[in-house]
Formats: sequence, structure tokens, C-alpha cells
Amino acid sequence: MVTTLAIDCGGGGIKGTVLDEAGTMRARPLRVPTPYPLPPSLFVRTLLDLAGRLPAADRLTVGLPGMLRHGVVVATPHYVTRSGPRSRVDPGLLAEWTGYDARTALADAFGVPALVLNDAEVHGAGVVAGSGCELVLTLGTGLGCALFDGGVLAPHLELSQAPVRWGMTYDTYVGEPERRRLGDGFWSRRVRQVVEGLRPVFRWDRLYLGGGNSRLIRPEQLARMGEDVVVVPNTAALVGGVRAWQLTPPVSVDGRPGS
Repeated sequence: MVTTLAIDCGGGGIKGTVLDEAGTMRARPLRVPTPYPLPPSLFVRTLLDLAGRLPAADRLTVGLPGMLRHGVVVATPHYVTRSGPRSRVDPGLLAEWTGYDARTALADAFGVPALVLNDAEVHGAGVVAGSGCELVLTLGTGLGCALFDGGVLAPHLELSQAPVRWGMTYDTYVGEPERRRLGDGFWSRRVRQVVEGLRPVFRWDRLYLGGGNSRLIRPEQLARMGEDVVVVPNTAALVGGVRAWQLTPPVSVDGRPGS
């Protein structure tokens, strides 16, 4: 039986567990605060320390915030900052993270095949039915996005960085700081407005709302979004660590793309 170490990396915390091929957790999930400032070297050590408290696994799946292509970081919004989300960007960290080959670095550090994807993509892998056009939006520190067509993962779009209103990006408009400022009621209305605005853009068959804050959406606002919008548990971010291997190209034993 192949086991998977699944690690979900967020702006405020990093959590992980080990799962079997059926997606059943073999250990209780562990969480540690995301340390800042966070250069790639400390990021790898943090994940190694977390894994050291869990059972050994045959492969590794990591979900990261931001845009990644083939396991390489194009941009990440939080880890380039001095002290965490919404703080000042550190030019040195920005240089270190831009173009960082996270998949190769983690495969070498852990000595097992590795997948590194956007965190919303891993979350989506845990919930999509594999039929039709399925959009996943994760609500947490900011907004994550992943699109699947017939169970196939589409190229990542960093929707969170697009402007929405008053010069704010989606990341800011429905992110955690705004939820705290507005309260769950007004924030839930904002989430519904975002959903209504994106509906004619994606024309999804099913929209999944995940992430730690999705459970805070008020029932009356969720009902107004329609039957094609469902809230899914945040544990999908870890369960998706297993299913993600079915949605990506083969990986060789050293963690690099296989034939």
C-alpha cells in the first residue's frame, strides 16, 4: 500500500498528515504556525520537522499558496513578506522565492517522489466528482482558485490577484482581515456577490467553497447562491494529497516528471 504525506501550507499555519491509498488518515493531523520571515530553506526545514512527527510515507504532496507551474514557484503572496500576510514584501525573499523549484527541493530533502501544487488545486482534488466543469474556491487568509474539467486540472489562474472593487483584489476583498472587520454576516454577503460575479465567467456545473472560513458563510447567503454551490470540509486539503496524483503527469522516483 502506497502512503502519502500531505502537507497544506497556508499563510497562518502549516498542517499535515499521512494517508493511505483510500484517503484514510493514518495519523492525526498536525499543525504548526507558519514562521516568518520564511526563506525557502526554512520552509523546507519546517516541513521536515513536521514530517518527523508523523509516520514515514512513500510520497509527498504539498499545497502552496500562489502560482506554481510544474512545481516551480512563479509567485507566492505570503512567503515573500517580512512578517506574514499583508505585511511588507522583502525584496530578498521575493528574489529567493521567484522561480524556486519547490518540487525538486522537497523531493531531494525527503528522498521520495513529490508533487507541489497550488493549495486550492490540492483541495479541489479531494472533492471534485470528475464530471463537467467544476470550480473550487477556498476561503482563508485570502482566496484560492482551481478549475477542473472532467476531473482534469486546468492551468492555474491566480484569480486572487485580480481587482474586484474599490481597487481591492479578491484576495483582500474576501480574505480573513476583511471577514474580521465586517463580521460574518456582511462578509458572507460579499462572498455571495463574488460568486454571482464569477458565475457568467466560468459557467460551472458545480462550485465548491472550501478553506477554513467556508464554514462561516451564513446559511441564508449560501441558499441564495443556488443548488450548484456547496461547502466542503477543510480536511479535503489533506485528502486531496492522495487524489492529486491521479490528476497530474507521472513522477519518477527522484520526484521529477516521468515518461
